[in-house]
Parts: sequence; structure tokens; C-alpha cells
Amino acid sequence: MRPKFLCAAVAALAVCALQVAAAEKPRVVKMEGEPVQSVLWVGNSFFYYNNGIHTMVSGLSAAAGKEHRIRNVMATIGGSGIDWHDVDSYLRPDSHMGSYSFVGENEIVFRKPGRQFDTMVVMDCSQCPIHPQLGKVFHEYAKKDSDIARKYGVRPVFFMSWAYKGKPEMTAQLADAYTREANANGALVIPAGIAYAKAIERRPDLEFYQPDKRHPTRIGTYLAACTAFAALSGTSPVGNSYTAGLDPEMAAFLQSAAWDAVREFHGERTEAVPAR
Repeated sequence: MRPKFLCAAVAALAVCALQVAAAEKPRVVKMEGEPVQSVLWVGNSFFYYNNGIHTMVSGLSAAAGKEHRIRNVMATIGGSGIDWHDVDSYLRPDSHMGSYSFVGENEIVFRKPGRQFDTMVVMDCSQCPIHPQLGKVFHEYAKKDSDIARKYGVRPVFFMSWAYKGKPEMTAQLADAYTREANANGALVIPAGIAYAKAIERRPDLEFYQPDKRHPTRIGTYLAACTAFAALSGTSPVGNSYTAGLDPEMAAFLQSAAWDAVREFHGERTEAVPAR
């Protein structure tokens, strides 16, 4: 075995050895009710890096066909925790959040007053759910924000973030924290952190992190977007023609890792490969 392949194999084994299995199992394994058509993403810089996860989810959903199209709006604050966001002001009927958008050749589209989103995806700061001082804040606001969302007819969804580079033990810790709160509030979890661990285990030669060892590179955001699209729509991203400018082979690898993570976390689901 040549040295570079030996190093890759050792790195993969190290990830496996340090990876601790999550104990919490999700009770909600698919979106109930109407298909997801409009999502408000509430979070921080993990969402807005690389022109935003919402942009990539829009691209994936559009390529999957009209029946899977999702309109996405992002409300993010750099470095924010879940308690920094006034979710009520985003969702209440008199809010202007998402009330218009620009399409085509800069054409503005105004939307009817009232509920602008059927789903809200929420992420806490990257370590807050497992932080000894801030974990209780996550617990408090997970319920508070879920209750607010449902008051306005919006389904809450939690976004399980990924471990920092070199700290794979965070994967299981974050998975348990997000799953526990989602179970307590009857919400779905997007297992992006598990998809990250799975992709790194398979391809330790790829770089999913910025130099700060926390924020995502472009392939990291695309992996997270594929995971989110799969979890929200129940549709496989495998074969989707939208690649966010990535090499098709790279995109295919990330699509597969995302779909495997969703199926393993939520349980086997009927696979529906996008038609184009």
C-alpha cells in the first residue's frame, strides 16, 4: 500500500475510532401534512457561508421538479445562538418577512398577507446545545420557538450541526442534544452532522472545513443542503442535476452520503430519485 493511501486509511480508521454512536433516536422521521413549499432558515454563519444553504436547497428542489420546489428565505445573525432571534417577529401575520421576492429579470413578486412559511428550520450556535452554560438556553428556546411556530401554523424543524474539525466526539453529542429536543417538541431533525461524519469517514482526503475548523467549505454546504432537501422532502438527492458548480462526481458522492445519513437516521424510506 502506497504511503498516501495508507495515511488516508489511517485517517478513516481514526474517525471511526473516535466516533461515538448517538444514543437518542428520532420519534419524528418525516414531515407530516402538506408538502414543504416555503422554509424560513433561522440561524447563524453556518447557514450563510457559501452564498447560503437556502440557495442550494432552492437549487436542489427546483431541479427535482415542480412538485418538490421549495421557496427559501434566510434570517441569520453571525455568531448567534437560538435566543438571539425574535422568531415571533419573523412569523406573525403582520411581519414583512418573506412578503416579496425578486425573480427572473429583477421582477418583484408580492405575496398575499398572512403566513409566509409552512416550515421553519432552526439551528443554535455551533456548540451551544452541548455547552455546559448554554445548553439550558437551547432547551428553553427549542420549546419556545416550536410553540411560536405552531401558533402561526408553521412546522418547526431542527438542524443538527456538525462537529468541529478534530473533535469528532461532538457528532454524537450534538446529535443527541438536537434529537432530544426535537423529540420533546414533536419536530423533525435534519441530520447534517451525521452526514458530515459519514462523508469524512468515506473521503478523509476532502476538506469540509474552512481554516477555522468550524465553518463549511463549499462541499460542506452542499452536503448539508442535500441532507436538508432529503429530510424535508423525503426525496433522494441522488441523481439531482443541481451541483452548485461542483464537479458532477463530487456532487454525486455528497448526494449519496447525505441520502445514506437521512435513511439511517430516520429509517429506511421509499427512494424517489429526481427525474432530472
